[in-house]
Amino acid sequence: MTAAAFSLDSVRAQFPSLSLKDGGKPRVYFDNPAGTQVPQKVIDRTLEALVNKNANLGGYFTTTVAADALVNEAHQVMADFYHAHSAREIVFGQNMTTLTMHMSRCLGKRFSPGDEIVLSRMDHDANVSPWLLLAEDRGLVVRWMEFDPETYEFPEDALSKVLSPRTKLVSMGFASNCTGTINDIKHFARQARAAGALFYVDAVQLAPHVGIDVRDLGCDFLVSSAYKFFGPHQGILWGREALLEETFSYKVRPAGNDLPHKFETGTLSHEGMAGTLGAVEYLASFGGKPGSSARTYAHMSERGAAVHRAFDVFTDWEHHLCNRLIAGLKDVKGLKIRGITSANAVHRRVPTVSFTLEGHTPQALAKAFAERNMFVWSGHNYAVEPVTVMGLMDKGGVLRVGLAHYNTEAEVDSFLAALDQIKG
Repeated sequence: MTAAAFSLDSVRAQFPSLSLKDGGKPRVYFDNPAGTQVPQKVIDRTLEALVNKNANLGGYFTTTVAADALVNEAHQVMADFYHAHSAREIVFGQNMTTLTMHMSRCLGKRFSPGDEIVLSRMDHDANVSPWLLLAEDRGLVVRWMEFDPETYEFPEDALSKVLSPRTKLVSMGFASNCTGTINDIKHFARQARAAGALFYVDAVQLAPHVGIDVRDLGCDFLVSSAYKFFGPHQGILWGREALLEETFSYKVRPAGNDLPHKFETGTLSHEGMAGTLGAVEYLASFGGKPGSSARTYAHMSERGAAVHRAFDVFTDWEHHLCNRLIAGLKDVKGLKIRGITSANAVHRRVPTVSFTLEGHTPQALAKAFAERNMFVWSGHNYAVEPVTVMGLMDKGGVLRVGLAHYNTEAEVDSFLAALDQIKG
């Protein structure tokens, strides 16, 4: 496998930060699950919005008219990104955490004491704590989907075992920011729908790696953050239009009841929305023409199809890098990878690889890599539930290496060589 299909050099040239050095050492960005780098297109879009479209909405003068057009375009571009039916189904906010906290409160109006919600033991806390707090406030019963700590996947009956006639909502992550596992959302969405429960999906960790089609998934809500897919700090939620229409919204009195604005409290980050638009434009630019790949996505908009084709190309490269990293880690004595390791199952994970190493705390490892200008994260990384299930919370959590399509074989090899030096 090579990166010739999209020219890795061409990709990297679009990211100014990838050429930076510190003390003569090139930066190696393996901190991608916490936030990716941004291409020049995002920077240009953000700057242009701040210079030429810096106004509030709803007026008659030049900058406010331009700001209105930008906000409308940003909603449409994310409708294309998610393959939503309409831009009315797209809600912008500060980030996935803030949007989920807000939406949990809005949905909470639908629930009564004794109703049940199902949460996942594999999730980032941004998709756990908002619902736990809601349960406490509304007197709800919380049930848990348990994953297998040996396979790092959910059994097929993980959800059906905890569903009941009182289940009102199921919330789970599409991909784990700790184990890297990609969950079978369609399978669990069918089960939730059959039980009459709403299905809420955290797609933050999947969005930088795989195209998302909300119409195909069968969920009711899905949310991600643009700064995880090469954009600015911005969150974007999709919800079924009919459901959004009927759902109560906490908002100020002058705000209207039209979608999606009744859920977009206060003045949005227009520059963030512009940067999000730039991120999707960047991705679409690698999508080629219809017919240029095995899957054409003819049922999607031209821009949405281009994004999906681009991810198909990027995913092949990421699978190659991930297998290369895992193969190297497997040779390290005392090292345990906390996730799927089979090369034949790489399609069931994102290239986020967490591990522990006997005799070394994750924090000590992270500091040693930082001294070599290799950026990785250590600890629980807000994945409180899975780290607890694996018995690692009091042991410093994990050392997490997160790849993106702009990473190189040389960077992976240099990481493995550095690990060999560090472990002694």
